[in-house]
Amino acid sequence: MPTALVESAPAFSPLYKAEVLIEALPYIQRFKGKIFIIKYGGSLLEDPELSGMVLQDIALLKHVGIEPILVHGGGPAMNKVLGQFQKETQFVDGHRVTDEDTLCVAEMVMSGKINKRLVSGLQKHGVRAVGLSGQDGRMVMVKKRQMMGIHQQIDMGFEGEVTQINTDLLKTLMKESFIPVISPIGVDEEGQSYNMDGDVVAMELAKALNVEKLILLTATPGVLGNQDDPDSLFSVLSLIEAQAYLEQGIIQGGMAAKVKSCIEAVQNGVSSVHILDGRNPHATLLEIFTTRGLGTMVTNR
Repeated sequence: MPTALVESAPAFSPLYKAEVLIEALPYIQRFKGKIFIIKYGGSLLEDPELSGMVLQDIALLKHVGIEPILVHGGGPAMNKVLGQFQKETQFVDGHRVTDEDTLCVAEMVMSGKINKRLVSGLQKHGVRAVGLSGQDGRMVMVKKRQMMGIHQQIDMGFEGEVTQINTDLLKTLMKESFIPVISPIGVDEEGQSYNMDGDVVAMELAKALNVEKLILLTATPGVLGNQDDPDSLFSVLSLIEAQAYLEQGIIQGGMAAKVKSCIEAVQNGVSSVHILDGRNPHATLLEIFTTRGLGTMVTNR
């Protein structure tokens, strides 16, 4: 239904609610049976109210026939626990240097506390969810990350780099109507676990599964043409446009890395990647099921 008709009814009236549902209908029909990967992490995980809304959105996707997979991070929670142990955190080019103690905290916080909290939260909304890490079923195979400094190689400890994705376990779980909830811990050929970047794990899974949508919930409005102007949001970026803006330096900093990942995902079979402001209530539903949207979509269409 055209947006104008939805806006014609008073907000919160029965007619308005009906028109919103009608507007969503073609999207529900289009995406039924499709796989969506939602990456959710960072400071957004620390807000119980927002977290509850994200889980509601994911449960609703499942109830209308979409196959969601949730990949989460947990960096701020890890930093809090490390701080309690007076353990300093070191980063190199945005990658965490992960010694043995830090790896133990990563597994405890992400694969334990956060993962199980998200599983429990989803199941409150009438869906079945199962908590996993990349170790389960050798889903995310990795090798030790190698990084070069100015004069010598930097030891990143147990920080991993993806070498292979095995999707058999995920496909089995989705066939049995479970929502997989995945923490970004990978494993090497010898069974050693490694800490991973959640965005990278989500992107690699999206590529391996040829998903319909990869949704990155962030604490930013999306991709901006001018970092100081929220109204400069790019609602849609083609691959050509995204690459050009990167080369011209219009997209910079941490967002540049995300957009490069988006380009790689779309080039490898993902239909579209969405960078959304997860601070907005129900951002995922508004982006997927309405004509308005809230963030930036990168697509080859």
